[in-house]
Amino acid sequence: MRTESAFNVDLLKVRIFQNQPTMAKAAATATADYLNSILSKQKSATAIFASAASQIQFLSELTSLPVDWSRITIFHMDEYLGIEETHPASFRRFLKEHLINVVKPLAYNLINGDALEPISECERYASLLKAQPIDLCCLGIGENGHIAFNDPPVANFNDPYTVKIVKLDEACRRQQVGEGAFPNISAVPQYAITLTIPALMSAKCMICVCPEKRKAAAVKSTLQGDIKCPASILRTHKNATLFLDADSASKL
Repeated sequence: MRTESAFNVDLLKVRIFQNQPTMAKAAATATADYLNSILSKQKSATAIFASAASQIQFLSELTSLPVDWSRITIFHMDEYLGIEETHPASFRRFLKEHLINVVKPLAYNLINGDALEPISECERYASLLKAQPIDLCCLGIGENGHIAFNDPPVANFNDPYTVKIVKLDEACRRQQVGEGAFPNISAVPQYAITLTIPALMSAKCMICVCPEKRKAAAVKSTLQGDIKCPASILRTHKNATLFLDADSASKL
């Protein structure tokens, strides 16, 4: 495979790189360039970020680039139900470690997975998201094709909700064990709070970072055939780019 190839699938721009480091650097550069472009036109920006092992190299590259984070408000897209922020698998903890504590943004809003009233927490977070336009959404694709925690059984392209409680399917929970977040599947929570697909798609720009061989089948489902797999909805966004490495693109 060449060092880089580029093509479109419907509206989605797809860029393939030889390995994960070059992919991460390219995705980070595109993200920084977009944020800087937005900040050249307006006083502040709002961005949503994913919390996952597949995003670590990308976030490491991004935080090394010149961006005025003091003008950016950060959201994240999901959290396990019942998990405290101090839990090793907490997505709040992940995003603080890999992004928030590094760049010191203008503000950040996190989903309280251990809220005493989870439905009220969904409503609170939805209100925060609706208070300003979302300029950017940086996300990944799960092994089962999910985006955020919109697994195939619960994904709704026309979801009336902005934030909701979902039951995680078994494939998703196995992925969390495989990534080392939990010792076994029985330890993985069965439910999570997630931004819905319309909430993610409301962003003006979407940058999807999806490396590794274990994502190859999901990438194939995303790009080939009907728009059915949750991540395939990215093909309908007017400003979305999917960054792949040779491994994640290996089944194309």
